[in-house]
Amino acid sequence: MNGELVIAGIGVSPTVVATIVSQAAMRVEGVAAVGENAIKSSLISMFTSRPAVDEPAVESEVINDRLHISIHLSVFYGYPFTKLAEDVRMAVAEAVKSMMGVEVSAVDVCIDNLVFPKE
Repeated sequence: MNGELVIAGIGVSPTVVATIVSQAAMRVEGVAAVGENAIKSSLISMFTSRPAVDEPAVESEVINDRLHISIHLSVFYGYPFTKLAEDVRMAVAEAVKSMMGVEVSAVDVCIDNLVFPKE
């Protein structure tokens, strides 16, 4: 399988890792979405000549038999970023350890979008 991550003697698709990470992050209070807003990127491509950029919401790599993860989030307004990022890091590391049995060396949290509540 091309592009798989080999860690702890097993090969795992980056898509599997992304699913585990995304599900864990979505359970954290204050997280609105994982990744780029599909409607936003569709509108950009419809009204401009440039195509919608399909950047991965979750990236992972193996460094010294541990996973290094980057996750892109949209978050709700009103949640302190540092606390939210720490909660996401903890949730992701616990989910990866529980599901895959491997350690996480780091979780880089990128807040790409701020969502305001409807009033």
